[in-house]
Amino acid sequence: MKKLLITATMVLTCLLSFRSISIAQHNDQQLSAVILHNDSLFWQAYNSCDITKMMEYFSEDIEFYHDKGGITLGIPAMAQSFEKGVCGNKEQFTLRREVVDSSIKVFPLKKDGVIYGAILTGSHLFYIHNKGKKEYADGLAKFTHLWLLKNGSWKMTRVLSYDHGPAPYVNKRKALTLPADVLRSYVGKYKGPQTTSEIKTENGLLIMLIGDKKFSLYAEKENLFFSKERDLTFEFIKKGNEVIKLIVRERDDVTEELQRDSQGTDGRPAGAS
Repeated sequence: MKKLLITATMVLTCLLSFRSISIAQHNDQQLSAVILHNDSLFWQAYNSCDITKMMEYFSEDIEFYHDKGGITLGIPAMAQSFEKGVCGNKEQFTLRREVVDSSIKVFPLKKDGVIYGAILTGSHLFYIHNKGKKEYADGLAKFTHLWLLKNGSWKMTRVLSYDHGPAPYVNKRKALTLPADVLRSYVGKYKGPQTTSEIKTENGLLIMLIGDKKFSLYAEKENLFFSKERDLTFEFIKKGNEVIKLIVRERDDVTEELQRDSQGTDGRPAGAS
């Protein structure tokens, strides 16, 4: 009987322990859902430059630490920084934030088993849109937000924005394979106000040589090539059947026009076979 009682007690203890773990996990999941929901609402306001709405998610004693812009303390200073900064010229310039979903983590903060706050961490991309131009990814950064439960409401009380750097370029263009004679028609020297380059063929690709640097160009169309490393395109312009110049664009903006040398690399007229 005594053994039976001990066994029953152990089973009950295990069941209660499992139940406590299950409740804790459920509470943590609920916390994550609440924090991520509030976070998404804050960034919706940020992307639309609704400064009044943004300030609702900060505590009065908000502290904001930026590895490039310094320290901002309190809601009035935060509102002013947005008014003069990213929201200062909405007609000509907008900034859009997009989270890197796989990077997001929520860490519960508890005292005596009761949740009082949470730490939210992750990475996000920032996209710039200048009026009349295509939006592009400009930067990548990490963030850490301390959310505390104050008077029944969740507020961001400490914000860290750090490790700012360029956004990684993601190439979405598809490369074509062009006949060798088409590629050879672009071979030659090209000169512009800032750059002198030479175009050659190598292993079924066009190669651009600038000084001692070598770049591979991939065909998107018969006369339009691109780089896989940056948002650069290279358009060869013809007059009749003759290639006369090369237009280089970055994010669709012309950065340089290079005129083709009338003589090929071997001294013969450019394009001669």
